[in-house]
Amino acid sequence: MRVAVLGPGILLALFPFTSAVGSRVVFDGRSPSLSVGHSCEILRDGQASMTWKEAMVSSAYQPSDQKVPNLGISAAAYWLKFTVQNTSADDRMFLTVDHPEIDELDVYLVFPQRMTVLAKAGQARPPHAAPGSPKEYAFNLDIPSTTSATILIRARSNKQLQIPLHLTSVQEFHLIRAFKYLAVGGYVGIMLVLALYNLFVFFSTRDASYLIYVFYILCITLAQLTFFGIGQFYLWPELTWWSQRASVMLTLLSALAASTFMRSFINTAQYAPRFDKWLPAWYGFLSFTAVVYALVDPLLGYQLDQVATGAFATYMFATALASYRNGSRPAAFFLLAWSMFLIGVVIYVMKDADLLPYTTLSVYTMPIGSAIEGILLSFGLADRINILRREKEQSQEQALAVSLENERIIREQNVLLEEKVEQRTHDLRESNEHLKRTQTQLVNAEKMASLGQLTAGIAHEINNPINFITSNIQPLRRNITEIVEVMQEYRSMRPEEASEKLARLKERERQLGIGDSIDELDDIIGSISEGSKRTAEIVRGLRNFSRLDEDDLKESDLREGINSTLALLAPQFRDKVEIKAELGEMPLVECFPGKINQVLMNILTNAIQATLARKDDIAPRVEITIGHDAHSAHIVIADNGIGMRQDTKARMFDPFFTTKPVGEGTGLGLAIVYGIIQDHHGDIQVDSVLGEGTSVRISLPITHIKDKQQRA
Repeated sequence: MRVAVLGPGILLALFPFTSAVGSRVVFDGRSPSLSVGHSCEILRDGQASMTWKEAMVSSAYQPSDQKVPNLGISAAAYWLKFTVQNTSADDRMFLTVDHPEIDELDVYLVFPQRMTVLAKAGQARPPHAAPGSPKEYAFNLDIPSTTSATILIRARSNKQLQIPLHLTSVQEFHLIRAFKYLAVGGYVGIMLVLALYNLFVFFSTRDASYLIYVFYILCITLAQLTFFGIGQFYLWPELTWWSQRASVMLTLLSALAASTFMRSFINTAQYAPRFDKWLPAWYGFLSFTAVVYALVDPLLGYQLDQVATGAFATYMFATALASYRNGSRPAAFFLLAWSMFLIGVVIYVMKDADLLPYTTLSVYTMPIGSAIEGILLSFGLADRINILRREKEQSQEQALAVSLENERIIREQNVLLEEKVEQRTHDLRESNEHLKRTQTQLVNAEKMASLGQLTAGIAHEINNPINFITSNIQPLRRNITEIVEVMQEYRSMRPEEASEKLARLKERERQLGIGDSIDELDDIIGSISEGSKRTAEIVRGLRNFSRLDEDDLKESDLREGINSTLALLAPQFRDKVEIKAELGEMPLVECFPGKINQVLMNILTNAIQATLARKDDIAPRVEITIGHDAHSAHIVIADNGIGMRQDTKARMFDPFFTTKPVGEGTGLGLAIVYGIIQDHHGDIQVDSVLGEGTSVRISLPITHIKDKQQRA
């Protein structure tokens, strides 16, 4: 403790006021707590630069007219001075300044012959920065009984500055402090219980309202502890910057948390939409106030805080009232709870404005109001659970009723559905049979169309050997007639006429040229035989191609089918297109031979037509190669025709798609080809380059897949 010793003559000159009645306080020890606000004198130090010596000799002091001096909001420093005369039996007493929101607080104890610095305290000063920095503004006054001493106090704050001064005995001081700690402990206990309970409910329900409420409870509790001084003195004593600003910053944060909780709890977007749309603007204003207070100008920020929090509290009250009028049940709980808190705040503010006396009740109304608010809001949240439970039960009942009704409707619908399904099944069966008949007709029509294209060439092929046979019939008839005529004359000749007629018959043979006719008969019969054989080959090729037994699955030689198809197509490509067929060894393939021949006919016909469509000098050519592996037989038909574009290739197997002029193609050929290959569980791949040609690769399983499955 720092002590200054002065000479008696100087002290008498410095303290002429010590005998003034208005600045003297008599402490007799009988009163538990003696308020000295009315008995002190106040000096305003506008520059906040006066020393204690200058303050002691100043004549600008004004007597206080308030029980608790309320010095307002100012950057100035204030000096308070009064004399204590101890008439009690105790040599020791306590001076308390029960207002922790003071940035700078200096206390001097002045005797006629010495001066003692009791404290250099305040929120703006770090702990232990000067001797005598108590955690609470309670100062031990060692004034011997029957003596007097002068108390000189300097105070300065960027917030509302009030100086509640009390003199208490040692015993009374400890009783008051114990009561304060008990009140603080009770308040913190209540708020923590509310927070923990609602946090547990949040984890059970996952309703965000409970979590927001827990955050609000923590904010408002910390704010109230700051007003008690617990935060600055015990929770963050080393954080000087935060200690100065904690009360305002936590108040603003509590306002934001309270409004967010209100918005979620009472659903202001539904019940008070006109108020709800302004909430983001309020958030911006409160945030702006916090920035100004924390970083720009604390005095201006504090004044903005007073305006912002007061207006915002009124806005929240109006919002809750509008929601209640519009039928929100939770709004009733919020309105009642918020009213209790606002009453506490109003009493606390009126105490600061010196409109109400500075009493224990007025000091503690705000924490009392916040505790009541927390309890009522917890009741509201509990009621919310009951509402949710009732709504859930109602929804379950409704869901059960709907389920039963749906079950009845489903039963009725099932009956109708079964009837419709049965009718639809019958219709689909008939449609399927009709489609099968139509498909068969289309396939046969396409096959007949393909055969029709071959008719002219086949007719020409058959006509040549037939004409050859026909042209030899007349010479054959003539020669046979002559030979028969001579033979009949030989047969009719009698023995007695033999010598006479024999010479004449020989002359007749010579005239008729019977020897030449006999020789000519061999040539004629050989020619007729050759023509008949060629005709039989053409007919056999046509029969092999058509395969009237095409509905029977059998082992077939694909080479025979290729040769038969080429024989039928010969009139189209003879002397026009070079056909190169490399038909090596090939195992018999289980298939429907007539359908495979139809595939070969369509692919080869398209290949020949594609090569003949070229307008350049490249010789048309079609190459046929066959091969096989362990499971499949492969036929590759490649041409050097005009090729296809990619869009044409993508649609080439679509039914009724054709690039030929109207009347020259049905568009079913390749679609039928694709269907036949799929029925055989085979594969067809096409590679084509526009202007260079097309290659078609057909793969067929050697053993029919359906046959395999049946055997397995």
